[in-house]
Amino acid sequence: MTADLAPASPPTSAAPRIGFVSLGCPKALTDSELILTQLSAEGYQTHKSFAGADLVVVNTCGFIDDAVRESLDTIGEALAENGKVIVTGCLGARTGEGGENLVRQTHPKVLAVTGPHATQEVMDAIHQHLPKPHDPFVDLVPAQGIKLTPKHYAYLKISEGCNHRCTFCIIPSMRGDLFSRPVGDVLGEAKRLFESGVKELLVVSQDTSAYGVDVKYRTGFWDGQPVKTRLLDLCQRLGELARGHKAWVRLHYVYPYPSVDDLLPLMAEGLILPYLDVPFQHAHPEVLRRMKRPASAEKVLERLLAWRQACPELVVRSTFIAGFPGETREQFEHLLDFVREAQIDRAGCFAYSPVDGAPANALDGALPQEEREARRAEFMAVAEQVSVQRLQRRVGQTLQVLIDHAPALGRRGGRGRSYADAPEIDGIVHLLPPNKASKTLKVGEFTRAVVVEARGHDLVAQPV
Repeated sequence: MTADLAPASPPTSAAPRIGFVSLGCPKALTDSELILTQLSAEGYQTHKSFAGADLVVVNTCGFIDDAVRESLDTIGEALAENGKVIVTGCLGARTGEGGENLVRQTHPKVLAVTGPHATQEVMDAIHQHLPKPHDPFVDLVPAQGIKLTPKHYAYLKISEGCNHRCTFCIIPSMRGDLFSRPVGDVLGEAKRLFESGVKELLVVSQDTSAYGVDVKYRTGFWDGQPVKTRLLDLCQRLGELARGHKAWVRLHYVYPYPSVDDLLPLMAEGLILPYLDVPFQHAHPEVLRRMKRPASAEKVLERLLAWRQACPELVVRSTFIAGFPGETREQFEHLLDFVREAQIDRAGCFAYSPVDGAPANALDGALPQEEREARRAEFMAVAEQVSVQRLQRRVGQTLQVLIDHAPALGRRGGRGRSYADAPEIDGIVHLLPPNKASKTLKVGEFTRAVVVEARGHDLVAQPV
């Protein structure tokens, strides 16, 4: 869960001011960027505070209870400080008691509510309550649009929605079925991002592996050449673009379908990073069946072995759920054994939390909250042990590090990430002060560094 306040626009006389806050996952962040880009194109200013704005837009998250509470609290804060609030995002699609919209039920004074990926609906609501400036300065909008991430990395959303119906998830009811973006549009956005100075492109969606399934892998066009709307073809072209700009491409939310096997040669070749974010969620076949997950642990272990044989440098991160309804102690132990055997490099775990509208709420065998939390903690202890052991192998290696923080040009050291570390969710590389006085570190640039220590989930390295 992240909250991103839109950067303030350069002041211009009489331009309407929009306060904007973005909550939730990278998919929501890209929705926010689309809205902010359109606002800037039409001449609106963005403002960093609720109180000083003419109107506030809150892009919400509504997946788990904590996210719902944070979103509702943020809406309440914006109403208290400003009074004119438009709500968008996943929470906007959720209903409360009696079938009424949850946001309006809790905060009836909001001006408008939309669901996710609703740029035009948000703009229509803004136009109604805060008319756009007379002369939009379209030439002031950067070609890559308005981004909420640091300048050197950006998220690239390739599709919306999901065709799965996992029993713990309500995302399809909010974001709909899979809808793949035209491959030419995706590659065009990627090109603009690289040309703007982005050094790491993080590919996101609800189900990245399924890209193009909904359009039967239709052939599109990019740069005058035919390209299939398929993940393999997209990654090939993204990798070629990235290579021309000496940049990275990282894949997130990859289901372990057989088609993923074809991506490993691209990773071994260096076109895309040897990193896969695969949401396994569990390992026991009975729990997976109750979750309605499209995978089995035995096939996953075979596939992981094959992936690592094809690309020995591969790093795998995943997320899991502990304490799912009906999960026995034996099934939980099976999950722990899987994490040890699969050697998951980076693992996160949620204690199961009921979500209004999710089919899992009706399953038998709900566990007490205390037991769910205890299993989550036990899982994380095992996962951390595996992760630390795998990180120890990095000591002595020379890694390419993308620099995220380097005060005083890195003379006192800095902070960055290797190919094994996605921003905000994985570890970091602590960079020591360079030995040579002429060596500097700059945010958004790469440096090579020798790993001298593994420290918990992080590494310590000496720039060379």
